[in-house]
Amino acid sequence: MSSPPVIAIIGRPNVGKSTLFNRLTGKRQALVSDLPGLTRDRREAPGDLEGNAVIFVDTAGLEEGAPSSLSGRMRKQTEAGMQTADLVLFVIDAREGIVPADEQFARLVHVTGKPAILVANKCEGRRGLDGMYEAFELGLGDPVPISAEHGEGLIDLIHDMMAALGLKMPTRQRTATRREMQEQPAAEPEPASTDNRPMRVAIAGRPNVGKSTMVNALLGEDRMITGPEPGLTRDAISSDLQFQGRAIRLFDTAGLRRRAKVEELAEKLGVSDTLRAIRFAEVVVLVIDAERAFEAQDLTIAQLVAEEGRSLVIAINKWDLVEDKQRKFNDLRELVKDRLHQVNGVTLVPVSALADRGMDKLMQAVLGAYDIWNKRVATRDLNTWLHEAMQRHAPPASRGRRIKIRFITQPSTRPPTFVGFCQRADGMPESYKRYLVSSLREAFDLPGTPIRLQLRKGDNPFAKK
Repeated sequence: MSSPPVIAIIGRPNVGKSTLFNRLTGKRQALVSDLPGLTRDRREAPGDLEGNAVIFVDTAGLEEGAPSSLSGRMRKQTEAGMQTADLVLFVIDAREGIVPADEQFARLVHVTGKPAILVANKCEGRRGLDGMYEAFELGLGDPVPISAEHGEGLIDLIHDMMAALGLKMPTRQRTATRREMQEQPAAEPEPASTDNRPMRVAIAGRPNVGKSTMVNALLGEDRMITGPEPGLTRDAISSDLQFQGRAIRLFDTAGLRRRAKVEELAEKLGVSDTLRAIRFAEVVVLVIDAERAFEAQDLTIAQLVAEEGRSLVIAINKWDLVEDKQRKFNDLRELVKDRLHQVNGVTLVPVSALADRGMDKLMQAVLGAYDIWNKRVATRDLNTWLHEAMQRHAPPASRGRRIKIRFITQPSTRPPTFVGFCQRADGMPESYKRYLVSSLREAFDLPGTPIRLQLRKGDNPFAKK
């Protein structure tokens, strides 16, 4: 089965590439703002052209700059996206008209030899008509006038894309597709019951700890922009890979700083996208800097992951810079045990993303954490454990009367969730609940995953059955 054709969206900063990308994919996947240069990495997403599957690629705005500069590295990512594309959408701002940068990058499109469509954006109403006429001088054919923000002109653009790719357009699907393209529904999390759905893994952490470098090492290519500047990644970029036969979707996220320090709009949008990626992930890899391990923000992020009920793996990056490795590792393990009791036993994996060391061990830990997160315990085994746990340490009395948990079951996984039935459930102290969670974790081998324990008033609900 051949892979779907790839369509790359390129152009200067702030011409509406991400808005068009969101329109064509039918989801609000890319960050959109009046702030120029918001997109820095390539973002891919599946799309549909009248029943034909395609892949759209949103790219950073094309800017001149030295190869080692940030703008130069962004341009390199965009050029890589163009090289892998089957069709290029060159977007201009029709209201501004053609500027020298448009002419320069139009020549770049000609050099690649890729089929291209010139898209004149921001042509709502009659605005931008003068700029659209100027676009003929770029030598990329007739410009297609659209308004990505308002959904105007997209049907003509779709037809041109299909013609350029040699795709057939079923007549019976045209009306439905037009209606769909006028809407822009919010992205919904994929259903958990889909068997062939990739495992979602978010790479999170403070700025400049090496998250993007780690994603590049895992993918085996320079997919993300990296460099010494903190905060290079601004939105959650997904990439797919295979590891030991398992399909995995990695999300490289923006660095999370303390809320009081987040002031710029771009960073606020990036933080919002990162939090969303964590909530929809199944496993979160928290990347920490070995030389500045477990600062307050690292612990805050780990606690956030636990509160969201996500599975957690901690990657200690830049491990090659540590001298006394065994002592450092033991100290970090003790610190985690003391400060992150919600995920006691979480796996720590020393890695060096820059040197590409420890990546296989990290992915093994991710698969192990995912399996634990999905683990189910038989009800009979749970109640045998409960009897023994209460024999070792009886529940304290509430208002002079002893509390007894009569029955326990596991209604769900992801994370493992247990419900115990007893009288005066509201009188059970938190300390005893923590004892039960710790005992559960040890008895059924559930290290490093959040455990939910709820107590409800009532007797064994299955006693009559």
